[in-house]
Amino acid sequence: MRCLRCGNTQQKYFYQDGSVWYCRKCIAFGRMNVGELPRAKKYRQQRHACDYVLKYPLTPKQQKASAEIVWHAKHQQSQLVYAVCGAGKTELVMEVIKQFLNAGKKVGFAISRRQVVLEIATRMKEAFPMIEVIAVCEGYSDICDGDLIVCTMHQLYRYYQTFDLLIMDEVDAFPYRGNEVLQAIAQHACRGVMVYLTATPDESMLKDVEDGKLALVELFERPHGYPLIEPEIRTCANRMQLFYLIAFLYQQRKAGIQTLVFVPTIRMANELHKKLCLLFRCKAFTSQSEDKEKIVDDFHKKKYECLITTTILERGITIKGIYIIILQADHVVFNEASLTQIIGRVGRSIEMPSGKGIFLCERVTRDIERCKHAIQHMNKESFS
Repeated sequence: MRCLRCGNTQQKYFYQDGSVWYCRKCIAFGRMNVGELPRAKKYRQQRHACDYVLKYPLTPKQQKASAEIVWHAKHQQSQLVYAVCGAGKTELVMEVIKQFLNAGKKVGFAISRRQVVLEIATRMKEAFPMIEVIAVCEGYSDICDGDLIVCTMHQLYRYYQTFDLLIMDEVDAFPYRGNEVLQAIAQHACRGVMVYLTATPDESMLKDVEDGKLALVELFERPHGYPLIEPEIRTCANRMQLFYLIAFLYQQRKAGIQTLVFVPTIRMANELHKKLCLLFRCKAFTSQSEDKEKIVDDFHKKKYECLITTTILERGITIKGIYIIILQADHVVFNEASLTQIIGRVGRSIEMPSGKGIFLCERVTRDIERCKHAIQHMNKESFS
């Protein structure tokens, strides 16, 4: 038996209902009987005469990467775009989006997290003011069709064999990474070519490049031309890290610089907030927080000196001039990819390309070492 939606062939995930067998591995997306194909809905497909507007022109290296993406897509080659945090991955794919829309093709842009979906949709609306950009995610699923569809990866189950061009952002992140069901649903949503965007590709994606299954486009330089910020690694006992953090935040207050404070668990974020709120204007931000959009908006408006957060904010947020500090950076939740993404929040702005990122830990883990070496390698490649 084989599920034609998620590709499952494991007997333990099938259940018999009378004379019919169905798949339980992807049951969260609705029941799928064995031998049954997902229903392909008809979404509008029309030729556009659209163009996009950028706040800043692309740099020569960005233009080169964008042209390579277009070339591979036009030659029906799926590809991996390996670009550092802050390289402007969203801007790199705007030309290929434009060309596919102008050719009457259907385009989708899928991201792991709801909050980033809303941010990307807003940016796409500003860049493409002449087309209808639709965000499809939790709380935004009444309208599922538009000229450009920006959705969470879970929502791709709605779009079986729909997209001629499907851009997959944050493919290294939870919940997509290692999730066979989501990966199969994404493959089935695309009838054309896929563009995978990431700053931290895993070994399987690099193997696909090596085997010729994916073309490779690389960009290791940010638009402002400054090197990536390398983390400062400080070893000290966990019980001493709070004192270091408080001293650090006082320094940032004097300099007028906001800080993202990363911790490994929701419980620790809430407990740390109770202590820090007595000294600083701060807020805890986790997956359990209410009014997430408002908290981030208030942080942008500098209502808070620091935001205490989990890995929920490791990617997809750009705030000019912030510093970051990680408590218990040696915790198992902080792998190489998440550490790279977190330090990638620093120095993204053209107006403020410098900054500081500190990893506090009791011991230097393999992931911390690999993160630092990866950033050093990218800087070396960019400036060689």
